[in-house]
Amino acid sequence: MSLLEKISSNKNQKIAVLIDPDKNQDEQKLVCLLEKINILDPAFIFVGGSTVDVSQFNKTVELIKQLTSIPLIIFPGSHNQIHEKADGILFLSLISGRNPDYLIGHHVEAAHLLKKMNVEVIPTGYLLIDGGKNSSVQYVSQTTPIPSDQENIAVKTAIAGEMLGMKTIFLDAGSGALNSVPEKMIREVKKNISIPLIVGGGLKTIEQIKNTFDSGADLVVIGNKIEDDIDFMLDLMHATKKQI
Repeated sequence: MSLLEKISSNKNQKIAVLIDPDKNQDEQKLVCLLEKINILDPAFIFVGGSTVDVSQFNKTVELIKQLTSIPLIIFPGSHNQIHEKADGILFLSLISGRNPDYLIGHHVEAAHLLKKMNVEVIPTGYLLIDGGKNSSVQYVSQTTPIPSDQENIAVKTAIAGEMLGMKTIFLDAGSGALNSVPEKMIREVKKNISIPLIVGGGLKTIEQIKNTFDSGADLVVIGNKIEDDIDFMLDLMHATKKQI
């Protein structure tokens, strides 16, 4: 089964844990985090960030592959965040913004290298949603997020992404968001597209994660909440075994 098929599968409600190499430069700290993630056993590990040094990114990918067998998908912040040992990459096009570098520019820089790698490429329409604070993605990409109460804009953008050939849509409130993507927006986007929906950013409670799944997310992305709160990780592990 391909990674995209696994994301699309309706058999389970799937969790991905996002590791930002910039926030995990201490190797021992990262090892401890990976031990926790192995216990949780999520569907995927995502790795990437908006301001990651290439050498730190490579080091992080190699350590993850060394210490876990969980499928590793790159969640890239730039064209140089690619690695031949990854299992897949979300080929993100920031379709909520109008910065050509993040619509197609970085893709052109990375495509010829990815073509030579045995890495599954998943074309992804990426929508940045206002999470209540300026995110690093917003700053680096110089794009404006979609207001959280503008479901119509999100729906139209997601539909356009699917029509352009994207294989999945990612609604992201951004790392460290104060607020997660609203349930109403998730529902409206989901019922208007026929491709998998990924949702992340600002999810801090089991109830929020449950509501995100109930609203239509096929895959939910959790950031450093697991690292900061061991009890949350244990609660999440218990909840996912019960299918949230």
